[in-house]
Amino acid sequence: MEMPTPDPAILAKKSAVVARLTSVLPKDAVIHEEAGTRAYECDALTAYKCPPMVVVLPSTTQEVVAVLKICNEMGVPVVPRGSGTSLAGGALPTADSVILGVARLNDVLETDYQNRIIRVQSGRTNLSVTGAVEEDGFFYAPDPSSQLACAIAGNIAMNSGGAHCLKYGVTTNNLLGVTLVTMDGQVMEIGGAHLDAAGYDLLGLVCGSEGQLGVVTEATLRILPKPEGARPVLIGFDDNETAGACVADIIKAGVLPVAIEFMDRLCIETTEKFANAGYPDCNALLIVEVEGSEAEIDEQLGVILQIARKYDPVELRESKSAEESAKIWLGRKSAFGAVGQINDYMCLDGTIPVSSLPYVLRRIGEMSKEFGLEVGNVFHAGDGNMHPLILFDANKPGDLEICEAFGAEILKLCVEVGGCLTGEHGVGIEKRDLMTAQFTPEDLELQMQVKDVFDPAWLLNPAKVFPLEASASRRTLAA
Repeated sequence: MEMPTPDPAILAKKSAVVARLTSVLPKDAVIHEEAGTRAYECDALTAYKCPPMVVVLPSTTQEVVAVLKICNEMGVPVVPRGSGTSLAGGALPTADSVILGVARLNDVLETDYQNRIIRVQSGRTNLSVTGAVEEDGFFYAPDPSSQLACAIAGNIAMNSGGAHCLKYGVTTNNLLGVTLVTMDGQVMEIGGAHLDAAGYDLLGLVCGSEGQLGVVTEATLRILPKPEGARPVLIGFDDNETAGACVADIIKAGVLPVAIEFMDRLCIETTEKFANAGYPDCNALLIVEVEGSEAEIDEQLGVILQIARKYDPVELRESKSAEESAKIWLGRKSAFGAVGQINDYMCLDGTIPVSSLPYVLRRIGEMSKEFGLEVGNVFHAGDGNMHPLILFDANKPGDLEICEAFGAEILKLCVEVGGCLTGEHGVGIEKRDLMTAQFTPEDLELQMQVKDVFDPAWLLNPAKVFPLEASASRRTLAA
């Protein structure tokens, strides 16, 4: 994956950049020695690495303002970083860039249960948002698999979802407002503690913009009362296509589970060895969870089980206790880590119409044989957000390139059936050169014009989202 050549003029003024940044930040908030910057050389897309020139760790919005003003004046690229869990290379630095990490921006600023909102600094982790309100009977709905570590800043940048997004929506459906600092140091308050902001939907523009428009330092989030109860059912099938057809029928029946998760044999077996979740011996597994009162749960599961039985499942297991429910979910939440113990892998993120699941799963299986690489499928089946895990050997020459080519074909397939390149991981560097598979040159030009408004010099998060040639020419024009 090609990255731009570092600008020698920027590298030559590293000492001056460090001196100015140290003048506005505490000494321990500026990291510039190689031993320290190496910790930030990649995110969760570990196949690509590049230590940044400098790392800064501000603790307040005003410190972020000071950093961006300095970098803007000196023409230094800035890469915003949450917790570094991006699977698309969204926080991959360039050698002449400053990483702006928001990990120290982690306070809860306000809770308002009457209006069901919480305001937090953007470096706070996803799960700790729920942790701040759960004793009072509330929770924050979006729940990416990395929720223990991922930051709200990254969730906003990539419009992250999670297992329960089928019912509650993704980040954009639970985000009410942000404090955004633009590259020239302006502070924008967008949205707030109310249902909808007046004027243009700038919040919709910022959510999912991948750090291309500004740095989010605070977020106002919707919190919800905990449901009365929840219960998952585990359904095993002989093949992926049958499981996909069952998902399509559940959605068509008008039932709205809180989650429908899918795992194939490779993921089932690997996860079972890792988490000992008690999964059955089958080729495809669905975890379907519903919630509400006991009567509502029984009614919804009755419909779901009736549909599942039509497909002659290998196993049909309804949870009977909170402990059993936790064990069922432990396996699914451990899937990425479990697969990582057996091989290097690249996790994709394409979204397709639910009705296309059987066909797309079959084609992925066929392509796996064509490319000679195994694939583990684990994803949010209810909304068609797929996460194929392509296994490869990073130490075997040529394997990464084969993996990249295979991944590109899967993502093109998602677009061909009426889906899109990404559901929640973002474009980053992983999919930037595939943007032309989904968007026309006119579409891309319109998107780049939006970035022109917020970041005229194209200094924020360089080499991401847009094809490298297009972003490089924009940067040259700006200069």
